[in-house]
Amino acid sequence: MEFKTLPHPSPTAADARDAALADPGFGTLFSDHMVVIDYVEGKGWHNATVGPRKALSLDPASSVLHYAQEIFEGMKAYRQEDGGLALFRPEENARRFNDSADRMAMPRIPEDVFIEAVRQLVAVDRDWFPSVDGGSLYLRPFMFASEAFLGVRPAKEYKFIVIASPAGNYFKSGVPAVKIWVAQDYVRAVKGGTGAAKTGGNYAASLVPQAEAIKKGCDQVVFLDAVERKWIEELGGMNLFFVMEDGTVITPPLTGTILPGITRNSLIQLLREEGLSVREELYSIDQWKADVESGKLLETMACGTAAVVTPVGTVASPDGEFTIGSGGPGQLTSKLRERLVGIQRGIVDDSHGWVMRL
Repeated sequence: MEFKTLPHPSPTAADARDAALADPGFGTLFSDHMVVIDYVEGKGWHNATVGPRKALSLDPASSVLHYAQEIFEGMKAYRQEDGGLALFRPEENARRFNDSADRMAMPRIPEDVFIEAVRQLVAVDRDWFPSVDGGSLYLRPFMFASEAFLGVRPAKEYKFIVIASPAGNYFKSGVPAVKIWVAQDYVRAVKGGTGAAKTGGNYAASLVPQAEAIKKGCDQVVFLDAVERKWIEELGGMNLFFVMEDGTVITPPLTGTILPGITRNSLIQLLREEGLSVREELYSIDQWKADVESGKLLETMACGTAAVVTPVGTVASPDGEFTIGSGGPGQLTSKLRERLVGIQRGIVDDSHGWVMRL
């Protein structure tokens, strides 16, 4: 597919851009450009453009506004030691994006087009890479139903868009480990639902319990299963791993209710290379507490594109709270974070072929 480049009438001045990049935060600062590709049933994907980032014009009857046909991905461009930029496993993002499209009755986009769209945006906005230590260029490809109609059926028109956001640290608190709240009255997803798809509705459902967690002095909320309300599933936007003293690591299985994280998959491979046994199996909230109290569980880590690998220090609920280890980052969590970040940034050898240079 050929991409047409549209001129930007008023790009951000270099001094203003550099000042903003000195402290970009997460998700509030955006680069100058975006990629847009249209889809019409019977015609397919067409009209690929790289142009100025601007507001969208939507008909009030656009399907996404009424029936929530929308999916997205989260990925990053990383600065390499030689100054170049690279993506981390972008083909996995493209594959998961299409899996989400299938679940939401939306058209697939060719994986090579998905990746090229991301490459095009990074190329035109590479000067937006933040100068802060550990910074990255967060990339958000998304698709939504743009057809104007009110009948309940899959739309026939869609837009695929990629935007970029210079990013610093995901957690602003700066604490070495996060504190999480156990959701009591809310669940994130059910079997047969959309839990395995990266769609906005899943995140909308997490906002009330996430707000509750923040009121309780916590950073994140952890969800339990919808049936027995005892099996740990995932945080609002991250997968979980439980490190045991016997050299095994447990992570909740992919049963259709949690997102198949790309960072999760990468960590499973890295853990096994460390000689550890990774078990994808059910793990209850009561067992978590018991294993902490007995000393059987040494560390708990959360992972995701935005937060990479983050230690969980304290778990709170209406029944009280418990602290994992010393409440700070554990040895394995720190080691894995350093190795994964090293691979992403070209400091550690990429023996898996995960890094795509741009």
